[in-house]
Amino acid sequence: MIRSSVSNCPVPIDQQPLNEYEELKASWLFRDCTLNLQEYITKMAWIWGLSWLVAGPVAAASFSPNKYFAHFLLCGAAGASVGVLLSLTRLYLGWLYVRDRLYSTTVFYEESGWYDGQTWIKPQEVLTRDRLIVTYDIKPILQRLQFTFAGLAGLLVIGTIVWHLF
Repeated sequence: MIRSSVSNCPVPIDQQPLNEYEELKASWLFRDCTLNLQEYITKMAWIWGLSWLVAGPVAAASFSPNKYFAHFLLCGAAGASVGVLLSLTRLYLGWLYVRDRLYSTTVFYEESGWYDGQTWIKPQEVLTRDRLIVTYDIKPILQRLQFTFAGLAGLLVIGTIVWHLF
């Protein structure tokens, strides 16, 4: 945890947007978005591959691999991509939440429970720092995730076209 650079910050340390960002960046699933492109694609491929553990038997029950091998592969691949889609959605929503907390001029926090929420207005220096983090660290991650969503959608369209060719 990073201690606040503002001496009179009333927000608890674990609820400060900068600390939420650092915590998210260090967590095992979310840090995959910060890897170089090859490692990121490898992680997504692992998720897709592991999703085959569920999608493969379902596809095999629907389309016998001995009789309808192409349909089995396409159905299994589409089913496995659901695991990737769910992972991408979780990653996107997590990074979007932190982006919104950093970009906002105010910080909502809870002192001791859900019933006593407070709002703190960020000083200009903190707001500038947080918005720089959003611009240079978080926006590229969100763009990568959006590009991955688009690529996954493109692969599903291609799979649909190939399906109709068989």
